[in-house]
Amino acid sequence: MAYYLGIDGGGTKTDFLLAEEDRELGRVRTGSIKVLRLDAATTGRNLYSALNELTSLTGVSMRKVTRCCIGAGGVAVPTAAAWIRSTFAELIGGELMLVGDVEIALDAAFRGQRGVLILAGTGSQIAGRGNDGVFRTVGGYGPILSDEGSGHFLGVEGLRRSFRAIDEERPTQLLDSIRRHWKLSSPEEVVEFASQNLAPDFSQLAPLVVECAVSGDAVAAEVVRDGGRHLAELATLMIERLRRVEGSRQEDFVVPPVALAGSILTKVALARQALAEALGARYPGIVISETATDPVQGALWRARRGS
Repeated sequence: MAYYLGIDGGGTKTDFLLAEEDRELGRVRTGSIKVLRLDAATTGRNLYSALNELTSLTGVSMRKVTRCCIGAGGVAVPTAAAWIRSTFAELIGGELMLVGDVEIALDAAFRGQRGVLILAGTGSQIAGRGNDGVFRTVGGYGPILSDEGSGHFLGVEGLRRSFRAIDEERPTQLLDSIRRHWKLSSPEEVVEFASQNLAPDFSQLAPLVVECAVSGDAVAAEVVRDGGRHLAELATLMIERLRRVEGSRQEDFVVPPVALAGSILTKVALARQALAEALGARYPGIVISETATDPVQGALWRARRGS
């Protein structure tokens, strides 16, 4: 009996899906196993607990796995890839496939066919395939260099604009909400805390920004809408790259379908609306899926295929 394991290793959570060739056996979720975000001890505990839970749920030993596909951010970083390979080799049997998280999300949406995937969770990245079947990406260079429209973006930009609002004498709930979250007593303490050498996890501020935006805070709403528009700009770069690769004239080019993944785009309506409006203005009639993509399904699809 062949067993296949798909894993979606996100910045805040990790999904595991075990299956046979034609049916799913069990699915569990744990915290992040991303060593670029957490220490090795924490990621190790998250991994061990999830695999033990999956074994208890299905009755299948992880040593009996035929092939495992892991999709995770940061796999291009040698230290992160080395940790995953060495740790998983000790715990899971069979062949190991290691790809980026955006690649399994693209596969979940289009199963290797033509399309564009916009991923925005803790980080962000755009992926796409044209008629040639080649996998391509835009963005995804990490929180310092890119991650536009992501949870990190919303947190950092929300904090920045909360202070700009002071200078512009605009009302906003953002600064007080962030100050309370960090258990600080003044704006000056927020400045000191945010500027320390070991920077806080700004992506944890994203829910606060979204909450303020939903409650009618104009400053917060601008941050969320700008995040959606930034993602549309990156998606446009991908669509235009595919047009050039396919050698199509502007009037003959068929805009590829677009799918969405990640907590920001699947849960934050304001960001999703801004993205759709921006892409629709550039590409009238563009098809954007209303169904949230489940990236771990792409990992399982790859594990079953073996490539």
